[in-house]
Amino acid sequence: MRQFLKYVLATIVGLLLFSFIGFLLLIGLSAALSSSSDQKAEVKENSVLKIDLDKPIEERSSENPFNGFGPISTSGDAIGLIELKKALKEAKEDDNIKGIYLHTESPSAGWASVEEVRNALIDFKQSKKFVYAYAETMNEKGYYIASIADKIYLNPAGDLEWNGLDAELSFYKGTLDKLGIKPEIFRVGEFKSAVEPFIREDMSEPNKRQVTSFINSINDHMLVRVAQSRGLRVDSLKRYADKLTIQKPADALRTKLVTNVGYQDELESVIRKQLGVEEKKKINYVSLGKYQSSESTDSKSEGSGSNRIAVIVASGDIHTGKGEENSIGSETIVEEIRKARMDDKVKAIVLRVNSGGGSALASDVMYREVQLARKAKPVIGSMSDYAASGGYYMLMGCDKIVAQPNTITGSIGVFSLLFNTETFFKDKLGVTYDRVKSNENADFPAVTHEMTPFQKQTLQRATERIYNEFTSKAAAGRKLPVDSLRAIAGGRVWTGTQGKAIGLVDQLGGLDDAIKLAAQSAKLKEGDYRLKYQPRKKPFFEQLMSSFGGDEETKIQAQLGELAPYVKYLKKLKTMEGVQMRMPFEMTIR
Repeated sequence: MRQFLKYVLATIVGLLLFSFIGFLLLIGLSAALSSSSDQKAEVKENSVLKIDLDKPIEERSSENPFNGFGPISTSGDAIGLIELKKALKEAKEDDNIKGIYLHTESPSAGWASVEEVRNALIDFKQSKKFVYAYAETMNEKGYYIASIADKIYLNPAGDLEWNGLDAELSFYKGTLDKLGIKPEIFRVGEFKSAVEPFIREDMSEPNKRQVTSFINSINDHMLVRVAQSRGLRVDSLKRYADKLTIQKPADALRTKLVTNVGYQDELESVIRKQLGVEEKKKINYVSLGKYQSSESTDSKSEGSGSNRIAVIVASGDIHTGKGEENSIGSETIVEEIRKARMDDKVKAIVLRVNSGGGSALASDVMYREVQLARKAKPVIGSMSDYAASGGYYMLMGCDKIVAQPNTITGSIGVFSLLFNTETFFKDKLGVTYDRVKSNENADFPAVTHEMTPFQKQTLQRATERIYNEFTSKAAAGRKLPVDSLRAIAGGRVWTGTQGKAIGLVDQLGGLDDAIKLAAQSAKLKEGDYRLKYQPRKKPFFEQLMSSFGGDEETKIQAQLGELAPYVKYLKKLKTMEGVQMRMPFEMTIR
């Protein structure tokens, strides 16, 4: 036994020593990369910017000192939309960059983000430099971006998906039934369908109507833009989708959706001729990550002059408290808006929102801070992929709202959601509850037993009260009669194009358009201001250190074994409790 304990102790000490040495090496590597970061990566003459968009596209990318540096590069990292657009602006004016090699098969992004990338590439082409695209397979999102290219190569054994868009929603009623969890739903609005996954196994008719409406709006916009780029007719594009005309690459070539059916090496031969490079010589490709590391402009403060425009980026579910990298915490956003409001150098604010909503309370807290900021300086709202329900609540107090045509917005409605977990705890975990109380409704609201009819009526009235506040404030912000606003509310979801037609949006465009509008509102000329992006992104190694605590889901699995899936799901449902402003979630548009 003594010998066994000695070996165990030696093993533990060895592991600790190995971890410590590894940590020191990591810090050393970090220091080396940090010291070399001041010396930007060199971009050779006659280079081609190689952009791979088959990654998640988020509003902003996290700092990564390994980005673009060979085997230690983390290729799976998300692409920051803001950073990507900035790189394309730099490349447009960079004499060393002669064109772009585009790889976009199946981008993991919302349609509004795809629109911004596509528009940035169109702007790049004004430099008269080439944009060539190559893919083995492409879905509609990938093709929508590639459709602006001068040449589109599709692999001879590849595939182009061209069959229209569909929206798929997930429903959990069967799961809740099996778990013994009973949802208690209180909502306002015929179209407030965010609760349907908990009480139905399919979409209601009102929900089908609204989803059909905005899917067709997104699809129609895409077809018009593709037709313009490729010199095709919209009715022809619709017919190709309806008849499943594109069965093989030759069909895509025949219908002029692509310019060439060929292999990657064939496209590279074309690029060599374009560059005047001999066939046996390598093309000077520079990856997006490496090119971003070469840029001379600080992405956090573009432009010149002492005047600033604060761009506050809010992305993710809305909740009370501090926000994380991919969530909107009311405390964090309020602090950022307040800092911008109190900073005399900041002449205008752009609030960039990418959210389907969340906590009603948190949304209202942020709305209040927007109202205060608006009294001090112009505040412009910019919608990304989603700015619906609580996401719209945040923006409705802005001076102007800018949205992409395919942004998902609206969903002005409210619901309250509680889960009666009595059966779950009793049947799955063997836990029962009993209680005493001083007053008749001291246990209100209840999640471990059935509520009384009076208690349910009270929650319904509270939900209706918050809906009335939501619609009243939205009507005031949009300068619409309350009755007119409520006629387009009811939880209904709209696209940016539809939202502009009914008064929910002021202007169609992207983040750059919102920034220009903010500058005009503050009477600033182009070049007379700098951009200040907020909140500050956590440095790479700060994120790394915070992850040393371990993955919470792994801990749950280790502690609870076969019961872990039930607890994980219950935890997810817990975030949905209380009064919520959310659009239909778990929805995939493809």
